[in-house]
Amino acid sequence: MKPGTVIRKFTARDGREAVLRTPAWNDLDDLLDFINSLVEERADILMDEKVSMEEENDWLSKALTRLEKDETFYLVAEVNGKVVGNSEVSRKMKGYDRHAGTIGIAIRHGYRDLGIGTEMINTLIERARAMDLKVLMLSAFASNDRARHVYQEAGFSETGRIPKKFFKEGKYIDEILMAKVLE
Repeated sequence: MKPGTVIRKFTARDGREAVLRTPAWNDLDDLLDFINSLVEERADILMDEKVSMEEENDWLSKALTRLEKDETFYLVAEVNGKVVGNSEVSRKMKGYDRHAGTIGIAIRHGYRDLGIGTEMINTLIERARAMDLKVLMLSAFASNDRARHVYQEAGFSETGRIPKKFFKEGKYIDEILMAKVLE
């Protein structure tokens, strides 16, 4: 898919217009600010150290290549011209599990509970079907009740738990594994 392709527009719960689209090169600064804001917040994401411009440039270069080759579908949420969410659905290209995909979503502080995550996950599910995926999987911090609720509302069920997978701020946190079989 082409970078910068608008997938959908909708009105968030606070009345602002949100745009879901594929990322593009001109998002580099926004994406760097986005991921580093999540690290600063100590959000329930895998990263715990800020990303450099060089690292983000490398990530975006690889992401856009995978997007254009239809290997992975990346989706950003934009409000008022600013990237406030990032997500993806991907799959292995070979092997017995190439019918199964993984998804991930992150939303910037101040833009949660506005329906953006729900719109993103529903769009990822639609795209997964278009990619002919039969199963979607994800993982979440057990402490991230908000995200788990959105996933459950979208039809994901808890399929497993890895005890003490994460160590954050002096506490162990389980990893919750979730899946959805696509009809």
